[in-house]
Amino acid sequence: MDSKTLSHYFHLFNEIGIIAQLSRALFEARLPEGFLISHFSVLNHLIRVGDGPTPLRLANAFQVPKTTMTHTLSGLEKHGLIDMRPNPEDGRSKCVWLTDAGRDFRNNAIAALGPDMAQLAERYPPEFIEDVTPKLAEIRTFLDAARDG
Repeated sequence: MDSKTLSHYFHLFNEIGIIAQLSRALFEARLPEGFLISHFSVLNHLIRVGDGPTPLRLANAFQVPKTTMTHTLSGLEKHGLIDMRPNPEDGRSKCVWLTDAGRDFRNNAIAALGPDMAQLAERYPPEFIEDVTPKLAEIRTFLDAARDG
């Protein structure tokens, strides 16, 4: 790959990284005190992919050490947002289940972003977002498969 083309791809990653940083800071400012985007992300992941993953599976999905995930999960459990239940397959490990309070927390966190999303919509109409989101999802899917492959 020539340096000009490489520069274009690096610029894409750079912009995505900056957007991720800015959106994380915005989102955390809307979360209740003491909660981080990592807490929300686990709840959102459970809604998206379903209940029952082990902490190790979650750590792998988020690409963080198991100890980091365990810490995040203990905070969520302490607030009643998840339940940790024995793994029915081996009885030694635990599985993570979303509670109704966890589902409500996730939905309320998204609702808290409403005014910020309205401000974004003033600049970028829904058609723009509908156009760019599938392209970004395609890149994410490729990178996710390459990571696991």
